[in-house]
Amino acid sequence: MATQNLIDYNTLSPKFKDLYAKAKDFVENDCIPAEKTYELQMGLNENRWKVVPSVLEELKAKARSLGLWNLFLGQDYAEGAGLTNVEYALIAELTGRCPRIAPEAMNCSAPDTGNMEVFAKYGTPTQKERWLKPLLDGKIRSAFAMTEPRVASSDATNIETNIRREGNHYVINGLKWWISGAGDPRCAVYLVMGKTDPDNKEKHRQQSLVIVPADTPGITVVRPMKVFGFDDAPEGHCEIVFKDVRVPVENIILGEGRGFEVIQGRLGPGRIHHCMRCIGMAERGLDLMLARVTDSSRRTFGKILAEHGTIVSDIANCRIEIDQVRYLVLSAARKIDLAKAKGAMKEIGMAKIAAPSMLLKVLDRAMQAHGAAGVSQDTPLAHFYASARTLRYADGPDEVHRNQIGKIELRRAEEVAAKIKAQKEKANRLASEKAKI
Repeated sequence: MATQNLIDYNTLSPKFKDLYAKAKDFVENDCIPAEKTYELQMGLNENRWKVVPSVLEELKAKARSLGLWNLFLGQDYAEGAGLTNVEYALIAELTGRCPRIAPEAMNCSAPDTGNMEVFAKYGTPTQKERWLKPLLDGKIRSAFAMTEPRVASSDATNIETNIRREGNHYVINGLKWWISGAGDPRCAVYLVMGKTDPDNKEKHRQQSLVIVPADTPGITVVRPMKVFGFDDAPEGHCEIVFKDVRVPVENIILGEGRGFEVIQGRLGPGRIHHCMRCIGMAERGLDLMLARVTDSSRRTFGKILAEHGTIVSDIANCRIEIDQVRYLVLSAARKIDLAKAKGAMKEIGMAKIAAPSMLLKVLDRAMQAHGAAGVSQDTPLAHFYASARTLRYADGPDEVHRNQIGKIELRRAEEVAAKIKAQKEKANRLASEKAKI
């Protein structure tokens, strides 16, 4: 295992070691070879929004038979595999090497992972039976509807979607976009964030999260949004209108005014999952780069690419940056294991900023080494790059995390100032005493 020098391998469970070996073989020898078939089965016609490639269903069956299923749900959940966050992070890195297929094949893909964690952590027995069970079985998919086009969604208190109670129902009106998974024909349920108490003076108590079945009247999927031209069918990242959508009051998650509480519980571990998949994509990108620059049939100015100093330097920088971020992400995962997500906000934020930025740099170098092929459909690099760029927004933009990290660091200022003052006073006292001798 490439990460043995980063963590104490002896602290990892025998169960994890078995699953890791199986996952590595599954990703490298089943998922990656299936990428071309997946693309061919998807095609470029209108049916790609209505079908799920059969090769993916075959891979899901194999993953389940190997026990590579729902590994993201950790030790706090009876429904999960019982792995620590560090252990799952290492497996998530493997799935990142084949991001369009491997996570879903193992029922560990966003946004379902976060939504399943919401149901597992906060759902009522009825909610779990209706929604969590089929999600865990991989029979349906889901979407999380929070981001809105008319406000600055980096501050989620700005959301305008209105959730009004009328008798035994909530009535939802609002416009959402970039709702990943909403285009999937298997998407059966949305978790919708909106305001049930917009006049509450405590701004983080205005919002609630409600369960909305996807076939509820009043929901219109307007269009899939494109990322650098990719629409990511069949899942998509959709713009959705909710107009007078009615759901029973029992569809509230945890209670009115507790939406922020729920989403903070949802986002912490999920951010680490994204980060580790970033590392997997970066490792795959570096692998492709190494193969390309050592290809003896490709020579410039009498040399293979790997004999040029700039290429060697780029490879070295890739290796340094990937390993730096892996340390950072595993540190965050470890902190979540020790102190839960709330106690690891600084570490999570640092990893969330560093991982996508690192990935973009590695992929850029890999694409450059491939020449025009690097931005074509003949390698996965361009799609990786598009996905990586969105992660600088997803689950909170870089700027929000930087602000949070800075504020956490500033909490140490008083203690640090007192320490420095004491050091100066001691230095002056020692200097005065020495001067008298």
